[in-house]
Amino acid sequence: MFQHDRDRHFPEDFVWGAASAAYQIEGGWNADGKGPSIWDTFCHEKGRVFEDQTGDVACNSYELWEEDLRCITQLGLTHYRLSFCWSRLLPDGTTRHVNQKGVDYYNRIINDLLANSVTPMVTLYHFDLPQALQDRGGWESEEIAGFFDEYARFCFRTFGDRVKLWVTLNEPCVCAELGYEEAYHAPGVQKPGTSVYLVGHNMLKAHSRAWHSYNRLFRSEQQGLVSLALNSDWAEPCNPSNPEDVAATQRYIAFSLDWFASPVFGDGDYPAVMKAQIAARSRAQGCPSSRLPEITPQMKEEVKGTADFFAINYYTSRRVRFTKSAAQTVSFSSDKEAEGIVDPSWPIAGVSWMAVVPWGLRKLLKYIKDSYGDPRIYITENGFSAVDPAPLEDTQRCAFARDTLLEVLRAIRQDGVDVRGYFVWSLLDNFEWVQGYSVRFGLFHVDFTHPRLSRTMYRAQNRLPMGCTRQEASSLS
Repeated sequence: MFQHDRDRHFPEDFVWGAASAAYQIEGGWNADGKGPSIWDTFCHEKGRVFEDQTGDVACNSYELWEEDLRCITQLGLTHYRLSFCWSRLLPDGTTRHVNQKGVDYYNRIINDLLANSVTPMVTLYHFDLPQALQDRGGWESEEIAGFFDEYARFCFRTFGDRVKLWVTLNEPCVCAELGYEEAYHAPGVQKPGTSVYLVGHNMLKAHSRAWHSYNRLFRSEQQGLVSLALNSDWAEPCNPSNPEDVAATQRYIAFSLDWFASPVFGDGDYPAVMKAQIAARSRAQGCPSSRLPEITPQMKEEVKGTADFFAINYYTSRRVRFTKSAAQTVSFSSDKEAEGIVDPSWPIAGVSWMAVVPWGLRKLLKYIKDSYGDPRIYITENGFSAVDPAPLEDTQRCAFARDTLLEVLRAIRQDGVDVRGYFVWSLLDNFEWVQGYSVRFGLFHVDFTHPRLSRTMYRAQNRLPMGCTRQEASSLS
């Protein structure tokens, strides 16, 4: 497998982390001056979430942070990725009112992590927009980039003396498609084929403004790094001999990863195949211009290069086939004309959408290297789901972790990909959005029926839940 003994080892400075998100673990939805977020509103509407479950309490990390810290130190992690709840810090989304108890909470987390030799990676936005800003138009509004930049500058100024790894936005593709196209996620807006692109456009503007603010005002003193976390499946054609399937596969990746990677890491513009596809369909529908907003020359200069590393979330892969869409159908899916399907030979991890394809991660990493100038890469989310109730003796998750880490190691040693770290999703079983508590991704089992929401490590044959300890993971064969 590996030609040299050194190739069996991850780099000595490789980052080993776990990830979480504020709404999914914190609870305390209306505690100590926190303002409501779009997920608070969304979950309080009947029929939105599995069994009408909410994140009102979740893992109650707002009160049980010491338990989370114990889990982190027990695993021997070098890094922990968390997100700030925007409305816990700024209840109305603006700096007109700062919630000091929210500031104190995140200061405590950061300081405790550093005291235990764990480096924080902070995500500023992980799906939970303040409801007050949604009431003003949310991500569809031209104002939003300014509000986000104000929030980002507040966080850089308040926490940047200790936080050196920042992620502005988590999975903008998911925010736009599930929140504004399919209404499957908060805020539950359904305007097919239009708002999805506007929201993505505004998220790019917000990210670039925040990056430039850090670069101009904070970088020289704080010496941190700023990026955004993108997500993508790996995709291969159902029939590699069929040119239509091959082209559909290119569109499939263009409409997910490249949608945001091309402007930031590429030439500053949307992918050519995406622009051409949407423009052609818009013309056929009688639209005066493309439904995909134009990245102007000025915006191109502002967006291009606004990342200090490439953060990627990967969960699964797809076989892709061409699907012809009716000319007058206006939607994100019909624009793409590419259907991703699960190969029946791939095992499924708990939920129907998640096929276990570790080699897909290696191929995605190589694609990023080849397409975007060999950037330094952090895998900021990757994980295995189990259906509740999940057994504590979790051999499947351990096998998944070992197989996945082997593919990452091959990407580094055999493909020359500059992968700097791996964050597993997630530290704890938590609120998995519209699936509520029915799906468990955690390295630690959370007993949601227990008054103290007890955390228990998943194990297999007396091994850690990653499949191996951090020291053992550094040497795989």
